[in-house]
Amino acid sequence: MRKVLLLTIGAFLCNYGFSQLVDDVAKNAWFVPYGTARSVSVGGAIGALGGDITSSSVNPAGLGFYKTSEVVFSPSFLMNNNKSDYRGSALDNIKKSTFQLGTTGVVFGGKMSRPDRSAAFSISLNQLASYNNKISYSGLNDYSSYSEQYLEQLVADNASVQSASNDYPFGSSLAFFTYLIDSISSPSGGLLGYRSLVPVGDGNSVQQQYDETTGGGLYEVSFGFASNHSDKLLLGASINVPLSFYTQDISYTETDPTGNTNNDFAYSTFTQKHTLNGYGINARLGLIYRPEQSLRLGLAIHTPSFMSYTDKLKAAITTDTEDYAGVQTSKSSDFDNAVERTQYNEITPYKIVASAAYVFREVENVKLQKGFITADIEYVNHRGSRFLQQADDDGYYSDDLNDYYKSLNDIIKSYYKGAFNFRLGGEIKFSPYSIRLGGAYYGSPYDDKQLKANRIMAAGGLGYRNHGFFIDLAIAQTFNKDVSFPYRLSDKANTYASLKNNRLNVLLTAGFKF
Repeated sequence: MRKVLLLTIGAFLCNYGFSQLVDDVAKNAWFVPYGTARSVSVGGAIGALGGDITSSSVNPAGLGFYKTSEVVFSPSFLMNNNKSDYRGSALDNIKKSTFQLGTTGVVFGGKMSRPDRSAAFSISLNQLASYNNKISYSGLNDYSSYSEQYLEQLVADNASVQSASNDYPFGSSLAFFTYLIDSISSPSGGLLGYRSLVPVGDGNSVQQQYDETTGGGLYEVSFGFASNHSDKLLLGASINVPLSFYTQDISYTETDPTGNTNNDFAYSTFTQKHTLNGYGINARLGLIYRPEQSLRLGLAIHTPSFMSYTDKLKAAITTDTEDYAGVQTSKSSDFDNAVERTQYNEITPYKIVASAAYVFREVENVKLQKGFITADIEYVNHRGSRFLQQADDDGYYSDDLNDYYKSLNDIIKSYYKGAFNFRLGGEIKFSPYSIRLGGAYYGSPYDDKQLKANRIMAAGGLGYRNHGFFIDLAIAQTFNKDVSFPYRLSDKANTYASLKNNRLNVLLTAGFKF
């Protein structure tokens, strides 16, 4: 069943120009979130701790600890270093760096009409995830070629020559146009089928090279509110507007390593430029309960985000066929239709966060507190992500697109699973200074245990608070393990690269109370 679904997805991808694959689901749900330097330095474990503007993104009830108002600004610098292993060939020292923005905004806190109650309201901008990265991998493959995905599609669709030439402008038609895939004719001139010109298998190999550069990030404008009832029970909610900006440039090349000029294939290069912009809405509900003065217990529910995307895609193939059919090099840029703009919706996974914190010498005057230990456990239902089509300008829905999204969503349910994330941190305070340490583990979202993936963060930081002014510094090192598929086939096992990404984030937060 899974092979059939993968082939169906491949057909619609090439036919309609959609670029989202099952791999893209993790982009909006599987990440180590950013925040203020204080929250990052304790591993992001602020669900029950609260007292931070980032609470709006984790457990908005934590805003209820504010009794005064403050302004926060959090610039940061991110450095990526990647390693890859593809079919036994390793690449190292693939780097990309960028500036970005942690949680920045304002909190308004104060007493309510009743003396035992207070409330707080926040407006903040936070970068939840950074897409800035660069990955590369290469290796010899004697098992499969990326051309086979186009061959599979034409054979499965029993496509005519006219259909192969025109109906798949983002895949098979590009390959057919450049003679990467060619038709097989009978002696009478009838169509017998199709074949790939790439010599692979039976002792033949191709050199494969994949390069991908991504940019942008997932941001969120958050409006949070919390009430504090006698410092015993805190209730909070936030309405959030996620904003996604994503760019992706892919270059994939297969080369005949033998240099043989008589086998109709020298090289083929596929390029893709992809821009994806989206916006949406979600909500978070949370509570914090203090059974005793020093102990805080928290629970938060993150609703799925409803996202609306505009997807722009441009694809091209250039193939050197060594004078096959009288053509030395054919460029698919001559194919006018290989540019597309599409729109669709996504429902992202829900999250549940349970948390606890213990504050040493818990008193209202934070200057007299001696420190804390805090922990979060988070469940993310990755397999619950869903893609939906948007109506066209006339308000109509396509039956073919409905079939496409149904197949895509079926694959998501089988490809992903629910995962647990763990965050732990602590602080020792020597007023007006603080020392913080923290860590986090984010479990694999993939159902297939052979796909080794996780995210581990180790962080530390310093803080200074005096006379209403505060400044915090955090350094966080994230170790990411993931996989990358250069292409997918339905009739044989898929080959993939194992990726290791080390991401160093240096974050500074400054603010003042008013």
